[in-house]
Amino acid sequence: MLSGSRIFAVNHKKISSLNINNVCCSKIRASLKRLKPHVPLGRNYSSLPGLIGNDIKSLRSVLSPPAAKIRNIGIMAHIDAGKTTTTERILYYSGYTRSLGDVDDGDTVTDFMAQERERGITIQSAAVTFDWKGYRLNLIDTPGHVDFTVEVERCLRVLDGAVAVFDASAGVEAQTLTVWRQADKHKIPRICFLNKMDKTGASFNYAVESIREKLNAKPLVLQLPIGEAKTFKGVVDVVSKEKLLWNANSDDGKDFERKPLLEMSDPELLKKTTEARNALIEQVRRQAQRSCPEAGRWRSQTLPGAASVWSSGSRPCAVLLLQDAREHTKNRSVADLDDEFADLVLGEFSENFDLLPAEKLQTAIHRVTLAQTAVPVLCGSALRNKGVQPLLDAITMYLPSPEERNYEFLQWYKGDLCALAFKVLHDKQRGPLVFMRIYSGMLKPQLAVHNINGNCTERISRLLLPFADQHIEIPSLTAGNIALTVGLKHTATGDTIVSSKSSALAAARRAEREGEKKHRRNSEAERLLLAGVEIPEPVFFCTIEPPSMAKQPDLDHALKCLHREDPSLKVRLDPDTGQTVLCGMGELHIEIIHDRIKREYGLETYLGPLQVAYRETILNSVRATDTLDRTLGDKRHLVTVELEAKPIETASVRPVIEYADSVSEDLLKASQEAIENGIHSVCLQGPLLGSPIQDVAITLHSLMIHPGTSTTMISACVSRCLQKALKKADKQVLEPLMGLEVTVTKDYLSPVLADLAQRRGNIQEIQTRQNNKVVIGFVPLAEIMGYSTVLRTLTSGSATFALELANYQAMNPQDQSTLLSQRRGFT
Repeated sequence: MLSGSRIFAVNHKKISSLNINNVCCSKIRASLKRLKPHVPLGRNYSSLPGLIGNDIKSLRSVLSPPAAKIRNIGIMAHIDAGKTTTTERILYYSGYTRSLGDVDDGDTVTDFMAQERERGITIQSAAVTFDWKGYRLNLIDTPGHVDFTVEVERCLRVLDGAVAVFDASAGVEAQTLTVWRQADKHKIPRICFLNKMDKTGASFNYAVESIREKLNAKPLVLQLPIGEAKTFKGVVDVVSKEKLLWNANSDDGKDFERKPLLEMSDPELLKKTTEARNALIEQVRRQAQRSCPEAGRWRSQTLPGAASVWSSGSRPCAVLLLQDAREHTKNRSVADLDDEFADLVLGEFSENFDLLPAEKLQTAIHRVTLAQTAVPVLCGSALRNKGVQPLLDAITMYLPSPEERNYEFLQWYKGDLCALAFKVLHDKQRGPLVFMRIYSGMLKPQLAVHNINGNCTERISRLLLPFADQHIEIPSLTAGNIALTVGLKHTATGDTIVSSKSSALAAARRAEREGEKKHRRNSEAERLLLAGVEIPEPVFFCTIEPPSMAKQPDLDHALKCLHREDPSLKVRLDPDTGQTVLCGMGELHIEIIHDRIKREYGLETYLGPLQVAYRETILNSVRATDTLDRTLGDKRHLVTVELEAKPIETASVRPVIEYADSVSEDLLKASQEAIENGIHSVCLQGPLLGSPIQDVAITLHSLMIHPGTSTTMISACVSRCLQKALKKADKQVLEPLMGLEVTVTKDYLSPVLADLAQRRGNIQEIQTRQNNKVVIGFVPLAEIMGYSTVLRTLTSGSATFALELANYQAMNPQDQSTLLSQRRGFT
């Protein structure tokens, strides 16, 4: 980042070389002055990447690199796998920071919130922009705690690639599975980094096998560790057959040497590396020989003036081998996943894989990674400053640029502006800051843009490059980049931003025409235009009260701002008590929100007891009829409704609404919205606990409406009729069931199992992970509150656990009766 004291000397020749829209000298100097960031005390930052020393590049090359040189990546992992430490080392080696931050010291770049530094965990994702060897990297550090899963979700939505960080002593853990599934959903290519190779119990082979078995992925081992745990000192590059050793006397890990492996000095390591390299490329030949009976008769022929090829009769054997191998095996290795590379393996370099150039192998690995048929695996120790520079090289080499990602909706825009708002922050000085991924077109300050979701037009006052909690003002930014905008008052997470309303309509028409050609429904085309972020339903709630009624407007403002920042936070008003209810994803989530209200908004609020967000359903089919007849002024409102409520087997949070054939289409067309509004309003609060109703289907059998009846009266009649039906039905409470994974030593396994049995836990399996036992099972959320304190007590602080919402299950009659008695105040 730019130092406040740095002075740029720009002569006339350099000004002409900038050539940015033919602006004059004064405008260029003004642009350079605006690059000055706000630098907080206590952190030493370097200048903007690309402007170090005398290497002054043009403004365009620094701020808007070619799309092929851009990498939008995220760091994702289980909690405490080393994401933030890895990010900190990446920023240091790329020249963005001048000192190494540490999570334990609370001085890392991306964990800049006070709550993050106090707890040593990542709570909200942070974006940083930097350069590495001519590439522009937009990197997002994401949380690992399950309470902040939505942070990972909305960031993965806009990334082109990701680095999955693993604890080498633990391999795949509970939250690793969650973030991996999220990356699968968004079809994001990944690189695996086995961190903490210096940790006691670290095992490279175990971690690789856990990736293969638990993630059902094909790991491509690109590096081998030199030593493990205390003996770890470097890595071997399998592709180039070189060893990378870090200087033991270097404090920051910048000094390392790359040496080729030689038979004289490293015979065992060379043999192991050669075997690992051959394993990457030889699988096709082996599978092809198994699948084709004539494999033994094939031989290489040297053609005049051409490379050595395989042939069998008139058909090129390489093609035959590849096609047959593809039919018999999937996801085997690099060779059988890439046609061009397989031709090389089966032809020119079939006799000696050592002669295969590293560049050819790297190109094939890049294509395989993009196809998501395999994942490159690297290793190192971020805390000990080993293995991070090769990881940066792998990011630029194997992960895709924006040009290499296929976004189907871009064809509708024809190069016009299309961007997605994926995160909102509130700054006390600047107001709302909106993070955007630009998919096509260009963003500039003072540009008027149209929000499709909000159907409104706003103006971008300033455009910034994100550097965690610091920002650099820029004159423009092109497609493929991640930008930070100031001035958008109404834009929220998941909103699609385009240049104008007419541009959105034109794109919608193109999508509709294309959909008709491909026999798609129009709604699918609309989903392509309005692709947003899925927000999970909260599982905890509690009341929140201001210190006095005079502070209620301030609390409402604070909650509105926090909800805009964090869509997983829900705020509602209790209709019975009039209290404000805070709904969140977990105990830690609500605790953080409460703390932020105190620190950032200066409000000493009071939280009620934490309660579990139950759901309700019905067990049998019921019918009800209701008539609303009311005269207001000189107008009569008359509605008669007959409907049926029945349970459905498929899980559905929202009610499934159906209409009988007897209902008039003309009548339905005029009143369908009012009918559905009435049904949805009732399903928000069930008859037992006032919890949302799920897994039900509502069928409207009869509808009679007097001419002139208002839609409000129709909604009211439908709501009252549905309430009657639900009261008559047999009702069931559904409670959230959490997937639990406890990692514990053998000595404490018995007390942990005994405690889980008392909590109505259902143990699925007990796995062995190195010297530890991993207990996997399901526990009702109501029984797991405060579990972290109990587990620390039972195991003397040696055990760890991870939770994830699995599903909602029916409570047994005894537990349900006890719960209802508690809610009604009888116990």
